[in-house]
Amino acid sequence: MRIIFTAALLASALATPALAQERAPFTGPHVEVTGGWDRLTGQNGNGGHKDGFLYGVGAGYDAQVGGVILGIEGEASDSTNKLRGNSVFVAGDSDRIKAGRDLYIGARLGFAVAPATLLYVKGGYTNARFSERYDDGAGNITNDHATADGYRIGAGVEQKFNVFGPGGFVKAEYRYSNYKNINYGNANIDSDFDRHQVVGSVGVRF
Repeated sequence: MRIIFTAALLASALATPALAQERAPFTGPHVEVTGGWDRLTGQNGNGGHKDGFLYGVGAGYDAQVGGVILGIEGEASDSTNKLRGNSVFVAGDSDRIKAGRDLYIGARLGFAVAPATLLYVKGGYTNARFSERYDDGAGNITNDHATADGYRIGAGVEQKFNVFGPGGFVKAEYRYSNYKNINYGNANIDSDFDRHQVVGSVGVRF
């Protein structure tokens, strides 16, 4: 009888994590790698837009509150994107901005629409670094680095996918970022440009 009772307790203990995972499959810490399409769009000049490739890593933590999933997340990424513009500040000038590292921190709100599928929206703060080559049109060329503060919003779908074990997942996501100020040391330039990204991620939840 003692052996049977002990075996029952052991089976119950082993089953508890599995049951918790079934009830809340999108909770806990996670890490991921990300890559996809990146577009910069200038608004205060004639630069139009430019496409590039985004790549990076991210991490976060999700918890279930009632029927929704609430999470915090962060990401560090880089891009191959370069945005060029003419007559940006004065007639005849030209400006080339190359995208560099991008740091993001924010929150997301999700709904499990199926046992293995999560739909979510997100939003937060983004800080991007750029290198710039500016020609004033009179033969004066300036090379500089700058950072830009902005906000990001987005939406996506996460699907459980046991590529790395029972906690594996894949994601597809669209996000929009807007930057209002470019900071050159102690000087701030009131600029305005957009960023559109469509990315895919592969990750694991612990």
